[in-house]
Amino acid sequence: MFRTRARLSDGREIVYYDERPGRVPVPDPRGLPPAEPLSETRRDPLTGDPVTITAHRNARTFLPPAEECPLCPGRPASEIPDPGYDVAVFENRFPSYAAAAPPVPATVDGVPLFERARGAGRCEVVCFTDDHGTALARLPVPRVRTVVDAWADRTAELSAVPGIEQVYVFENRGVEIGVTLHHPHGQIYGYPFVAPRTRQMLATAAAHGGDLFGDVLAAERAGPRVVHAGEHWTAYVPAAARWPVEVHLTPHRHVPDLAALDAPERDELAAVYRDLLRRLDALYGTPLPYVAGWHQAPVREGRDLLRLHLELFSVRRAPDKIKYLAGSESGMAAWINDVPPEDAAARLRAVTAG
Repeated sequence: MFRTRARLSDGREIVYYDERPGRVPVPDPRGLPPAEPLSETRRDPLTGDPVTITAHRNARTFLPPAEECPLCPGRPASEIPDPGYDVAVFENRFPSYAAAAPPVPATVDGVPLFERARGAGRCEVVCFTDDHGTALARLPVPRVRTVVDAWADRTAELSAVPGIEQVYVFENRGVEIGVTLHHPHGQIYGYPFVAPRTRQMLATAAAHGGDLFGDVLAAERAGPRVVHAGEHWTAYVPAAARWPVEVHLTPHRHVPDLAALDAPERDELAAVYRDLLRRLDALYGTPLPYVAGWHQAPVREGRDLLRLHLELFSVRRAPDKIKYLAGSESGMAAWINDVPPEDAAARLRAVTAG
């Protein structure tokens, strides 16, 4: 993998990850003004969870026609000036968190109970390919390996940025999920806090008193919900799956994040992950809407407690039905799943990853 850095016309960074050397970046001709993100976090006094307020993101690009896609290379309005690329990563033009977020008062309405902070951090867009009409599942394995290396490199780099407490790598796919661009891409968030879900997992792992993630993996590998078992990775439907389609992908070795994976683990991950995505698309014979999120340990705590793992899920519960988060899930976080995890695993094992 060959990394090349450049700057867009408004000062945002873009990084190219190529499979061959020799890139000379093309200057961005757009002459954009510097971005002025308005981002802040407020603490919910009832739960302690941070809530991010981003007034500027209502103006972000929303499902443009293919000929106006900002992730296709070399076009007048493209975020990527070069005429082609393998994998490209750039700072989001409409970030949820940014180093340039302005200062805010320490409280809302002057009430100490309502804590407030500026939304410092970083948000990046990861373009998996310059081919608008494909998907991560249809890329060759070497390209998926380049994507994995880019994820790992960005994780290491963002983890070194002052103020970033956790790095979250994820992909939203499908209009049912809420994507705003169809071009194959994912995102990376550098949070200025440890995410609520991670806080909960760390507390549970600490109370367990041993290697919680290792114990869960061992139990799942011995059970009926394994979808794929490899030398370094196992994919399984968790025993307490929340979603009608949900798969976790976990390394056999304890590593805190993507940057800690060695070369054999990355090689196998590229092949296993592509196979898993193809199985998902084959499940109903149509591209499956999904969220794929890499849970990584925080930068400064819990790195011996939380093991890197992927949680991939879909809102589609049948070929023509969507699971909507209604009163119990949205209001109380009390999940109800209509599909037994054992049935979901059997169906995923049975399909052919074409």
